Amino acid sequence: MKTKLTERLKNGEIIISDGALGTMLQAAGLEPGVCPETWNIDFPDRVEAIARAYAEAGSEAVETNTFGANRFKLSHYGLRDKVVDFNRKAVEITRRAIGPDRIVLGSVGPTGILLMMDEISEEELYEAFKEQCVALAEAGADAICIETMTALDEATLAIKAAKEHTNLEVICTMTFDKTMQGDFRTMMGVSPEEMTLAFKAAGADIIGTNCGNGMENMIPIVEEIRRTDPSVPILVHANAGKPHYHDGKNFFDETPEITASYVPSLIRAGATCIGGCCGTTPEHIRRIRDVTRES
Repeated sequence: MKTKLTERLKNGEIIISDGALGTMLQAAGLEPGVCPETWNIDFPDRVEAIARAYAEAGSEAVETNTFGANRFKLSHYGLRDKVVDFNRKAVEITRRAIGPDRIVLGSVGPTGILLMMDEISEEELYEAFKEQCVALAEAGADAICIETMTALDEATLAIKAAKEHTNLEVICTMTFDKTMQGDFRTMMGVSPEEMTLAFKAAGADIIGTNCGNGMENMIPIVEEIRRTDPSVPILVHANAGKPHYHDGKNFFDETPEITASYVPSLIRAGATCIGGCCGTTPEHIRRIRDVTRES
């Protein structure tokens, strides 16, 4: 039986996760305005090749192409009825790419709906997360990775839906920005401390941060999480630095060497699962793996 991710992390192991998917799909030909999850059906070989490249670079945990595969996001494309199909197909693709021994992380992103605006009820939002998480679990995902969250109410509903309707371990991360005062907050004003307390109370097994920052800025965020909770496993998926917009595209300047140079400090701060987000590539992951082994 495969050892649970939390058991490995709590035993002192540093797990190497994967890197960006969205920017990798764009590099593989995904056009602006196209729903990324349709590639699970239309171009499964290209999605599989990206997952396999991360596994070959050293990723022990690889995410599915399901970040926007919830009923609200898919409704924008007229694909509301494809939630289950897209999520199940994505798990199949990732498992085929990485094999039985590595960890398939079922990616769950925000819905784009703000509860504070009374657009929908908590029950409707909960049901959307339940639908996606159950589909991922039934297809064979090893854990649910709820990511890029900015609002506590949405994030905690997602955690509860996953915990109450699957037997999988649940990761949840938020995206923070550095303020003028030098601390870190999400777009909705949530601090790493507030996130940690709320996510633990909701039942998350692993918490952390992704996107929004390069590896250097992730270090103080992790330090604050660790001060708040001395033992919770912490996942970090950092961007390859800040993006630069040029000719209609975002470019990321941080090389694999620069990204990996911050890894020893990130581990000392308390990170236990490390990977990449926007702009990172298999080469970034390979270098993160090498530096982690040397630390």
